[in-house]
Amino acid sequence: MKYRKIRRICSNFSFNPFLLLATEPWETALPKVVLTFIGFFLWGVSLLLLFGGIFLILTYKSYGAFFPNQFFLLPGWLAILTAGLLFPAGLLAVYIPVKSSHYHQGTLMYLLLVLFCLEASSLTMTQVYSAKACYQLKSSLGHFFHQYNWSFPHHCSTEIVDSIHKQLKCCGIYNYTDWTEGLPKYLQSGHVFVPESCCKETFLDCSGDLNQSEKLFKEGCLMKLKKRLHFITHYMVWCGVLVICLEVLAAVSNRILMKVPPAQDFHMLDSSAFS
Repeated sequence: MKYRKIRRICSNFSFNPFLLLATEPWETALPKVVLTFIGFFLWGVSLLLLFGGIFLILTYKSYGAFFPNQFFLLPGWLAILTAGLLFPAGLLAVYIPVKSSHYHQGTLMYLLLVLFCLEASSLTMTQVYSAKACYQLKSSLGHFFHQYNWSFPHHCSTEIVDSIHKQLKCCGIYNYTDWTEGLPKYLQSGHVFVPESCCKETFLDCSGDLNQSEKLFKEGCLMKLKKRLHFITHYMVWCGVLVICLEVLAAVSNRILMKVPPAQDFHMLDSSAFS
């Protein structure tokens, strides 16, 4: 008797989409199947969004000298918050088709509404702040590069320029020839030198001599940094669009199921109760 009771409880939480489509009307079976699969997709997208938010924050922190506005971190934190809320939303989306209740359905609806507002705000801020970041990038890079001090290698601007050279494997603002034109020069024996941080790691004997340009990074730091920002922006935007589409599908499926009355348990009535 105890084994039968445990088996009956476990069967209430089992979910077979093929059996469901075969035993229930398609008006209720299809939304249940769709909502279940959306729940699993929400878990997967939450990981993608979490990765994007962390990557965005780490990128702005790594190059914080060029982005003085701390509001640039806000889209990243919103993405992490959204990813955290997507997990319980996915859990409810998987649970509701198995054991439906108006309480859980209403909770899922409110949670999807909050997620929609957060994701819309994150998308808007990502677009606006990334455009501002690209606009400020040129002047910020120019400020530090023009203050490069050849005599004091531990100068703040010198360390920042050397660091970005090594991290992005770039040289100069637009390309390595910037050090022969607008940027501070270093002349020795009639040769023009660029910072040794422009040297490729494979050439240990590189001294920054422009006559040995094959040993130097050619591409400028401005373009490389813009490419990284564009990648993050596009990644966050596509993740946001995917999340919003899944939220809309989940809300529609859940709304259809909310119209269906919950299943009632039937019990054997004792005839003595009516005597």
